Amino acid sequence: MSVEVISLNTKIITPEDDLLEVIAAYAKPFLKTGDTLVVAESVVAITQGRIIRPDHVKPGFWARILARFIHQDGSLSSPYAMQVIMREGGTLRTLAAFCVAALARLLLGRRGDFYRLAGEQTSLIDDITGTMPPFDKHIVLGPREPEKVVAEIKHRFGVEAAIIDANDLGKSKLLAATPGIDRSLLLRIFKRNPAGNADQQTPLVIVRKARRKASSPGPVRRSGR
Repeated sequence: MSVEVISLNTKIITPEDDLLEVIAAYAKPFLKTGDTLVVAESVVAITQGRIIRPDHVKPGFWARILARFIHQDGSLSSPYAMQVIMREGGTLRTLAAFCVAALARLLLGRRGDFYRLAGEQTSLIDDITGTMPPFDKHIVLGPREPEKVVAEIKHRFGVEAAIIDANDLGKSKLLAATPGIDRSLLLRIFKRNPAGNADQQTPLVIVRKARRKASSPGPVRRSGR
């Protein structure tokens, strides 16, 4: 299916903002029947106040130990982020997940068990520098109740909605989507991360069936399949 991808610029979104009002201001003027509105997961989390300054976190013994075993590219290589995960999911669960994952990797050569067993937040958390300024000085957790959020977006704006965690490394994860969405197509589109990870300020993306005749210029537009 040929689609048009429209990345929408917004102001810097903060915990003081209401997500639905942000969408009303920046996306609603461009939305059409049949569109899918995709929201970056970090923006959903920020509007929910899911941000923590590292100086408000004191890493414990186990957080410092476990963080040493995480690849440096991962957010959990920071003991501060690891401590936050232990707060979220519990220290015992995190330690048990680590032990099982270590055995699975040693005996079976299997990877990824830690992130699966320790809870979804382990793969969603962004450590400092993992989010655009001014939140690059914060630890940003994944959003709460993403399924509820997309349902609220569809109810208010009458379009399909999704929340995606994507990055510039070609990885994307669909956190929630309304029933009418082609999930596999959306994940393929967001492997190229049209929302960006730096200072693009385009956390809202409209995906629509491409038309032969381009619409008037406004937001950033890309096409894909």
